[in-house]
Amino acid sequence: MQSEACKALLRQGYQFFSPRSSAALKPCMWNKRTLLGGDMCYKAQFYGIASHRCVQMTPTLKCNQRCLFCWRSMEHEVIEEEECPPEVIMDRLHFFQKKALAGYNPVANSAVEPKLWEEALAPDMAAVSLSGEPTLYSQLPRLFTLLNDAGFTTFLVTNGTRPEMIQRCSPYQTYVSLDGPDEETYRRVCRPMEDSWERVLESLSLLGSRRSAIRITVVKGLNDISPEGYARLIQDAGPLYVEVKGYMYLGYSRNRLTRAHMPSHEYVAAFANEITKYCDYEVYDDSPVSRVVCLTRR
Repeated sequence: MQSEACKALLRQGYQFFSPRSSAALKPCMWNKRTLLGGDMCYKAQFYGIASHRCVQMTPTLKCNQRCLFCWRSMEHEVIEEEECPPEVIMDRLHFFQKKALAGYNPVANSAVEPKLWEEALAPDMAAVSLSGEPTLYSQLPRLFTLLNDAGFTTFLVTNGTRPEMIQRCSPYQTYVSLDGPDEETYRRVCRPMEDSWERVLESLSLLGSRRSAIRITVVKGLNDISPEGYARLIQDAGPLYVEVKGYMYLGYSRNRLTRAHMPSHEYVAAFANEITKYCDYEVYDDSPVSRVVCLTRR
């Protein structure tokens, strides 16, 4: 699977679990920043997740939406020839995480604390969220079972278009994206490849019975409307948390949007506060550097 798209992702630091699948791993910038003694990401602040011990991965790069704000390339997609078995992903997880972080070994980089490096080699958090839509992977329930049995805290980040798969999975926390207060906005911003709005609503209805979060990516001038509409959907779904996060002008999204679509943290916070006026959620915490506000029920 050495397509131009695959080669581009390899140059970006992606580690593929098998040559015929698109299952991949790539440490995020917060992982590396923490190893260098810097700050952890907002998940550490909100949920106690240690960034340097977090594996960011996906069992597939396939996706059934073409969101305007997505940083991935839609013009050069990796073609998946077969699914990577979950057992193979588990067998190679630690090896590829160590390989991806090779430049942060204290021997190679004196700025890295040996204790943090040792902890990074024993990851205890798996964020199934790198890219693509993980619920399109048919063996996702088995993957979460293996991760959970291995002692990982697990996050599933999904666009909500496969509620039947969400029901079958048992992550520690389930994220469902909600990027429009109504079907028209959702279609315009997320550009689903199939009729998915009712499926997203069904996925939202599952959140009240599990540890969960709704994530709203605020794109200035596109979906920053109808806070009462978002509030109504949030109230009906009843997740434990709501993350209202600003779109970041990064990656391939720059081919579709402009810097003017990226809201300031103050703008995101103001919109989050408008949402709280119409439901029984309130601001729990915020992270200005990530332009995200976390809401929870009063």
